[in-house]
Amino acid sequence: MASRMGGRLFGSLARSRLLSSSVGQSRNLNVGVLGCGRIGQVHLETLCYNVPEANPVMVMDAFESAAKSAVEKYGVERYTLNDEELISSKDVDAVWICTPSQFHADQIKMAASHGKHIFCEKPIATDLKGTLEAVEFAKSKGVKLMTAFQRRFDPNFMRVKQAVVGGEVGKPIFVKTVSRAPAPPPLEYVKGGGGLFKDMAIHDIDICRWMADAEADSVFVTGSMMVSDLSSCEGPEAIDTALTMIKFKNGVTGLIDNCRQAPYGYDQRVEVFGDKGMVASENNFPNTVKKLTADGVETDLPYSFFMTR
Repeated sequence: MASRMGGRLFGSLARSRLLSSSVGQSRNLNVGVLGCGRIGQVHLETLCYNVPEANPVMVMDAFESAAKSAVEKYGVERYTLNDEELISSKDVDAVWICTPSQFHADQIKMAASHGKHIFCEKPIATDLKGTLEAVEFAKSKGVKLMTAFQRRFDPNFMRVKQAVVGGEVGKPIFVKTVSRAPAPPPLEYVKGGGGLFKDMAIHDIDICRWMADAEADSVFVTGSMMVSDLSSCEGPEAIDTALTMIKFKNGVTGLIDNCRQAPYGYDQRVEVFGDKGMVASENNFPNTVKKLTADGVETDLPYSFFMTR
């Protein structure tokens, strides 16, 4: 154990600083976080600062420098380089899976086998078979499994959903989403992760299902490589731009616009057109300032990425 843990135990001042924001509140769910990259740190920050009931006690990453950095930054007690060591740890009640997509399904099964509740970054797996197996396995072990469809909790998307549920625009006819990233991800991120549909469009598919309140009956997709060099990739991983049309069982049509690159920033919009009107959300901006001159009207660009949005 000492060799895999690197012998590092941190408990000290960093931990007390994190806990000082929740004085008087009990942290009663011990959490282990798999993956200390960008998204793992997003979840660690949330767990440490914004969820007083959660107590991150252990992190894991294949790269020791990343694991050690997370321990020191967030005041977590210890780290390991081995996922099974974290999952099997007796003081870990729940596991946050923030590793690359191709590892998710196996780690879900491993956590469920140890009776640990699971929060998993999308996707659950990189294929349908693996997804269904992981979900059914978690059910069979009686553990909770949640995946990260955070847009359902975004104030803009929630307000659109509220309008739909409240009948403010009548019966939905079309649901349209736009999801464009500011720049293509590294090639290492794309390879093995399933491609744009599993690491990006998956959020839009969820939002369309949510707004339509129905399951898909048929799907039409067209995609191409337009803004990055993915020539070394195969299948869906070689696509960086796509349009997806979904016909839902209740007659609603969904249209999803995805691209890996939007030079003007992080473009995230949704629209629902109904038989009595339309409701839509626009991008978030750092400010509401407009400059009007003889040359035209100008605003600042929207937020540059989900980290700042």
